[in-house]
Amino acid sequence: MPSAEGIYNEDDDNVVKTSLGDLLTGNRVVPVSGGGWNWDALRNINYFLTNYKRVEIPGAAHYAGVARLFRAIFYFDKVSSFGDVPWYGSVIDFEDTSLLNKKRDPRTLVMDSILADLDYAIENMNTLESVEKMTKWTALAYKSRICLFEGAFRKYHTEFNLPGADKFLTEAAEAAEELIDSKTYTIYTSTPDKAYLELFSSMSAKEEEVILTRRFSNDLQIWHNVNYYTITASYGRPGLEKKLVNSYLLKDGSRFTDKPDYNTIPFVEEVQNRDPRLSQTIRTPGYTRIGSTTELPPDFTGTITGYQLVKFVTSTTEDSYNRSYNDMPIMRYAEVLLNFAEAKAELGTLTQADLDKSIKLLRDRVAMPNMNLVSANADPDDYLADQYVNVTGANKGVILEIRRERRIELVMESFRRNDLMRWKEGHLYTEQFKGMYFAGVGPYDLDGDGDTDVYIYTGTKPTEKGPQYLKLGSEILLEGNTSGG
Repeated sequence: MPSAEGIYNEDDDNVVKTSLGDLLTGNRVVPVSGGGWNWDALRNINYFLTNYKRVEIPGAAHYAGVARLFRAIFYFDKVSSFGDVPWYGSVIDFEDTSLLNKKRDPRTLVMDSILADLDYAIENMNTLESVEKMTKWTALAYKSRICLFEGAFRKYHTEFNLPGADKFLTEAAEAAEELIDSKTYTIYTSTPDKAYLELFSSMSAKEEEVILTRRFSNDLQIWHNVNYYTITASYGRPGLEKKLVNSYLLKDGSRFTDKPDYNTIPFVEEVQNRDPRLSQTIRTPGYTRIGSTTELPPDFTGTITGYQLVKFVTSTTEDSYNRSYNDMPIMRYAEVLLNFAEAKAELGTLTQADLDKSIKLLRDRVAMPNMNLVSANADPDDYLADQYVNVTGANKGVILEIRRERRIELVMESFRRNDLMRWKEGHLYTEQFKGMYFAGVGPYDLDGDGDTDVYIYTGTKPTEKGPQYLKLGSEILLEGNTSGG
């Protein structure tokens, strides 16, 4: 299972930081040890599966299902990282040099084996509802995730001539629909301007929506670092990327990027009347910390793009290094709904009724208009089409809209890299990452209260107290030298 940092510490083209990792720059090297090529967990799993029947254990089939689910997750991570890998369904004897030196098995064999493990887990695991234990519902959710990845990968990566794309997409849709129809989970709601943020800032996981979480506890001194990560100058200064901010719809459901000047609108105007998830993901005018009434503008000491993250952020009492303890969701019902809609769209079987029982629930949480199948396909968004260049066919428009929804709903939850890889859209890594637009040197009010929050200067630093001073060319770079993103 990912650590908290493995969940919130996303980058790719969603979140920009002060430096770019090896995956973004193309310098990824698989070392002799490490780099994800570790097999200890698999040995533990296979050892259990080999030996658990030696004694009578009540409910043993459930635990065998848990083990096979963990094996499926283990191998999914390997396949998504490396492609073909050797499949081991039993423990390797330390003297068995033929197995220890076995060549990689075909991706098709490994993925069929993963699917068999998932189906066994679903058939044999119990139906307990628990955010911290593996259950049948966890297995169904993972099946929807894994099969969607593989189905889309095979569909778009035609260079590998992999059969069975529709088979995996169908398996993904059916697993998601079984979980939906069970009515075990719902989307967490409160008020449209708070519900999305509350889902991630809650100390205890919202169990109506969260299927699996990583628990944290102040009493037990089990902490993570998300508050410190989002507010300090020494931890990457993460911020949303401009193209993602552009992708948030207006509150009435229309496209922000249909405005002719969308890329040069000042920040205060840019974030007005947008999908409420934007103001629950980054600081926008009127933002206050939980437990405080002080309004705070974006702080450039904590974000390199100006679009400062607030998702997962809690009160100031958790701001010290490694003192956050809100639960970190590993699997949410929202993802399952998105998996269902995307799989059906890619198969060409999506209906408006399918959207009504999936995407609509996410839109309802924040009082956004529902997605309309006919309208989306009649007028595909050119802005998204320029990013996702491999989407074609009758469902092009709705596939683009589902990708928009997925990126916005799941941002900062570390889905983006796998999404770009399976869609064959890695070219997005090569495009210039941008932040907030500035028209030039001078003062800027970022929260609309009439006071200067940021001052971009050249030459000698101004002496007026209050604003954040950013020296052009060193502390801030603008794409047009003296203006731009």
